[in-house]
Amino acid sequence: MTSLIAVLRDGTWLSAGRIQRLATAANLGTAAFLLFLALSAQGANDYSGRPLGTDFSSFYAAGRLIGLGANPYDPAALHGMQQALFGAATPYYAFAYPPFFLLLAWPLAQLPYLPALAVWQLSSFALYLWAMIRLKRRFAPAIPDRLFYLGAAGFTAVFVNVTHGQNGFLTAALFAAAIASLGVRPWMAGLCFGLAAYKPQLGLLVPFALAAGGHWRSFAAAALTVVMLAIACTLMFGAPVWSEFFAGAGQARQAILESGGVGYDKMVSVFAWLRLWHVPVSAAYVGQGIATILVIAAILRLWRPGDMRLQGAALCLGAVLATPFALDYDLLILAPAILLLAGYEMDRPSPFGATLLFVLCLAPLFARPVAHAMFLPLANWAVLSGFLATMRRA
Repeated sequence: MTSLIAVLRDGTWLSAGRIQRLATAANLGTAAFLLFLALSAQGANDYSGRPLGTDFSSFYAAGRLIGLGANPYDPAALHGMQQALFGAATPYYAFAYPPFFLLLAWPLAQLPYLPALAVWQLSSFALYLWAMIRLKRRFAPAIPDRLFYLGAAGFTAVFVNVTHGQNGFLTAALFAAAIASLGVRPWMAGLCFGLAAYKPQLGLLVPFALAAGGHWRSFAAAALTVVMLAIACTLMFGAPVWSEFFAGAGQARQAILESGGVGYDKMVSVFAWLRLWHVPVSAAYVGQGIATILVIAAILRLWRPGDMRLQGAALCLGAVLATPFALDYDLLILAPAILLLAGYEMDRPSPFGATLLFVLCLAPLFARPVAHAMFLPLANWAVLSGFLATMRRA
């Protein structure tokens, strides 16, 4: 046992060759599963009768509804559209995003479903790789290119996101590009943070971080971007879309968050952790509130002038801890954090540092099955450990 702890502590077991082999295996596994889905598909449905890309079906149906002038936040209308597109047995996939996301969903819904899914997956994945390359060039240039590409594509959250047709690639790309631009292209950084407003629960820490770091031009650019997006949505879809969204968001909060509509094993927030252990809803909200306040306080302290690698990593890790609503595919936002911490670890190795990065890489794949089978919130613990380790290093 002592020797095992020593090995995990010094991290020498995680050699570059071993990382490449593991990342290659992860990439091959993802490719093989996607091939299986393609070969076993029946039209736009997979082998089990669900829409290919599952969650993307809600984006597509919402885009169709808004194009017809209907309310995409009406559960009955949304489910009816999903059933019309994919069959009467199609389960309900909720759509609770702000109208900002309709600016993407509407044009995608003008395409047939499978081409729309392909465009969405490939374009958002390409954007993710582009942003990660920018982040690597600035903050982790010592990481070999081959290792970087294999790792970025083989990160286990990639598999989770691509099989759901979700927007984790876009979220990770916007955060990575924003962090890579801070201090050198402030308006670009603010633009990226502002565009991420389609997922506001993950952007809760952004204004606190920018203010604490004195990045006021980026702060202004982010605010201006959100205002312009709101104006564009209002002009394109009409003012009632906002009241429809807020009404739908209240229903989604009750159905998904408080009643566990998607399952607390799939969620990765502190709130979900407490609910997984059958803590009452009110107490779970209190626990999440305490966690959110502590994370904000930590960000306010860390984002004073200091090492941007630690600041960026803490922002991405803290984004998951600060919100009550985060799911396993949202863990793609850890990709920029892992890259930044890997660059820092190469300069200043720390006890258990490499092992922790390995755990963060694996957590998205095993989070849901472990939580479902053993009631252990693996992802929550991994993210919390990463955040605390980052704060300790700072």
